[in-house]
Amino acid sequence: IGVLAIFIIIEVFKRCFHFERAEVMFEAIAGYGLGGSSIALFGRVGGGIYTKAADVGSDLSGKNDYGLEEDDYRNPACIADNVGDNVGDIAGMGADLFGSFAESTCAALVLASSSPDLEDSWCSLMYPVLISSAGVVVGLLTLMVQGCIYPVRDMPDVEKALKGILVIS
Repeated sequence: IGVLAIFIIIEVFKRCFHFERAEVMFEAIAGYGLGGSSIALFGRVGGGIYTKAADVGSDLSGKNDYGLEEDDYRNPACIADNVGDNVGDIAGMGADLFGSFAESTCAALVLASSSPDLEDSWCSLMYPVLISSAGVVVGLLTLMVQGCIYPVRDMPDVEKALKGILVIS
């Protein structure tokens, strides 16, 4: 989705706005990477605030009202706390991955457009987008192949599957 969004932004900028050089256009598009980084920051911080509030609330409630230890399984709020921690971590990590992906692709586009040898060829300018797209496709294919070669039936199989994904990719 990130690569498709970058490609659409490039096409829109190319057709709707007049830039003197491709380098200027790609510097303007670099804001997409900065925006991804900002969203990642707010996603991580926002998730942290809500999960920390759930954690403090459940610990205080369990400790003061019922005399339970921190993260005691008998405290129902502990379940909400653990779910909140997982959701916050996953959302934050996903936002960080998107930010890094968008920033690195936009940085490669700016570098390619600022090179005098590459700025005349549209194919050379789209090479970073092609590499990013290939990475996404290879990642999806790796996950599909992993399910056939390293099926996960029990908990010990998870480690083998993760190592298998590394080997396949």
